[in-house]
Amino acid sequence: MSTAAADFFSPWMTSLESQWASLFEGRNEALVTLLLMFISHEVIYFGRCIPYWIADIMPSMQKYKIQQKTIQNTSQNQWKVFRYVLMSHFLFELPMIVGFHPVAVYFGMAISNVPFPSLSKMILQTFLFFVFEDFFHYWAHRALHYGAFYKHIHKWHHEWSAPFGLTAEYAHPIEVLVLGMGTIGGPLLWCYFTHDLHLITTMVWMTLRLFQAVEAHSGYDFPWSTHNWLPFWSGSEHHDYHHMAFTNNFSTSFRWWDHIFGTNKKYLAYKQRQKQERSDKIAKKTL
Repeated sequence: MSTAAADFFSPWMTSLESQWASLFEGRNEALVTLLLMFISHEVIYFGRCIPYWIADIMPSMQKYKIQQKTIQNTSQNQWKVFRYVLMSHFLFELPMIVGFHPVAVYFGMAISNVPFPSLSKMILQTFLFFVFEDFFHYWAHRALHYGAFYKHIHKWHHEWSAPFGLTAEYAHPIEVLVLGMGTIGGPLLWCYFTHDLHLITTMVWMTLRLFQAVEAHSGYDFPWSTHNWLPFWSGSEHHDYHHMAFTNNFSTSFRWWDHIFGTNKKYLAYKQRQKQERSDKIAKKTL
């Protein structure tokens, strides 16, 4: 990072570091970590869903809905998913977060320490966590589409062939555990081998991962959606096809594993048919 950028962010970082230290001062580190991670998860996850819920009730936004014929983002379905996801967070994810602190400390993660790592280090580590999670998720997700794994576990998530934001974490508890290993596994492995990771970096990574998951399940393809300015990003347009067709596009963040292993061929053929249909419509209008 340039000196000018470092100087710009320095006052913000100093203030955040001071607040961070005060959170832990005189308190049980494990309990503060638990509350920080769980509360931030709830606020970020449900908060990230709000823009898409607003889009659902705005007629002007419906032109950006990917699946125009299959409508599952009804108020009744939204309420059903909200109740299940909230229950899942308390019954399944909260116990996993309880176990995070002792494991992270054992692996050498810095928790309440200040100062924070440099922004350049945080950016690099977060990118590596994205790469690890995407690779792990690709193979785990692909495995969940086979036989009994799909029938008894992953089919739960595929109840929604036209997903909406809240459905990102609508899944069987075993799937939550398995795919969650990809999210937390990267930071823990990095910490184990390097002993150079701070909790704040882990929380930044988890925040971005939640943003990615909700966006991928949003059911909307806006002009400003991530994949429209970052071509190798999966995004909603890529993942929505997976829910619609129940096949192909197993990656989470990036498109490259599906391309390398040929699990995007049906998707590419579908996109080509769509393109041809649009061209035919334009041609008919000009006649």
